[in-house]
Order: sequence, then C-alpha cells, then structure tokens
Amino acid sequence: MTGDAPTDDLPTEDAPGSDSFVERVLEVVDAIPAGRVMTYGDVAATLGSRAARMVGQVMAYYGSDVPWWRVVRASGHPAVNHEHIALQHYRAEGTPLLGGGSAPYRVDLRAARVGAPEPRRDARNHSSDR
Repeated sequence: MTGDAPTDDLPTEDAPGSDSFVERVLEVVDAIPAGRVMTYGDVAATLGSRAARMVGQVMAYYGSDVPWWRVVRASGHPAVNHEHIALQHYRAEGTPLLGGGSAPYRVDLRAARVGAPEPRRDARNHSSDR
C-alpha cells in the first residue's frame, strides 16, 4: 500500500465542487438574459446535475462577477440577505415580479423563467410601481 488516496474518491472534472463545475455554473448564469431568471435547480439541470445546493454554494463564493440576481430560489425569492439590491436590478431590467407592499416580493417565475415566453416590457411589473 502506497498511502495514496484511491482515485475513486477524487472529483471528476465536472463533479460538483470541481473547478470545472464552478466555471460551468458561472457560464450558465452569465448567459441568462436581462429580465429573465433561472432557479438554482434550473442551473444544475442545465449542467446535467441535480446539485442545486452546490450551485448555491458556487454562487455564494464566486458569483459576484456574474448577474447573481438572475438566480433565484424555487419560490421565486432572491438570495437571502440580498433582496434589496436584487430588487434594484429587477426593476432596472423589467423582471416580472409578484407581491410587494406589505408582503415580500418574489420573481414571477411563470413569466421570467428562462424558457417562458418573453415578458412584456411595457407592462408594470410590481405592485409598488403603481
């Protein structure tokens, strides 16, 4: 026995946690069009993975240089503790939103999710905009 770790335990190039996985997540997020979103699970599925939580970790550690606000939770809510700054981006991009006022807002996934029909840009998107 040589003391080396078995090769079965080493991450593959595209495994969650590998540099390639990080790069691929960031490439997918960078390609999300303005005004559109993907969930963490959508990003993982695009990569042929089910590692939505790992996508969240990638975004937390490396996502500051890509449009991070375009990746939302399955409920349509933005990243925790980033709601205020995300809202500024959503309004600037015309991202369709639900709620607001006394209720927390969230992204309208039916209208804004990548793969959904293009949202109308002339419509008001948020109840607080009225």
